[in-house]
Amino acid sequence: MKEKQRFTLSIFTENVVGLTNRISIIFTRRKLNIESLTTSASEIEHVHRFTIVFYTTPEQAEKVAKQIEKQIDVVRCYVYEDSEIIYQEIALYKVAVDNLTDSDAVEEIVRKNHARILAAKADFIVIEKTGHKEDTHALYEALKPFGLMQFGRSGRIALSKERQEISSLLAEFDQEDAIV
Repeated sequence: MKEKQRFTLSIFTENVVGLTNRISIIFTRRKLNIESLTTSASEIEHVHRFTIVFYTTPEQAEKVAKQIEKQIDVVRCYVYEDSEIIYQEIALYKVAVDNLTDSDAVEEIVRKNHARILAAKADFIVIEKTGHKEDTHALYEALKPFGLMQFGRSGRIALSKERQEISSLLAEFDQEDAIV
């Protein structure tokens, strides 16, 4: 049996109620866990992008993509390995700072991790870090001893490294939709 690896799907869809549920059912039926799910508008008006991260074999990833493309409201689905995309996540950390000593130490950690302070209050600061999951997790571990009050991480956002003419494909879709 082949070893599981991380894949990212870029799915271009119409913005339709219930589509997220239909896509997640495809993963559930195959007993695949979604590690990250992000949706947003795409570069084409009326077309949205889903970015889904999951672990499986290459064969299973292709099967999932083909099954997703069969959904009526899906325009196109692309499968990527990490080496084929540029990707980032964002994380926010609320850290307790009870005194000036804690504050200076936390600021040093922020600088070393190329993060930034978004807000500073008398008893806490909010820090933002953009990077790969491993980067945001490393900062999480560094800040834990100071009293991490809250933590949140976004899902992955990704773009292909190759010059992909998705805009022309989606523009054709947009024109067909206007004709109907």
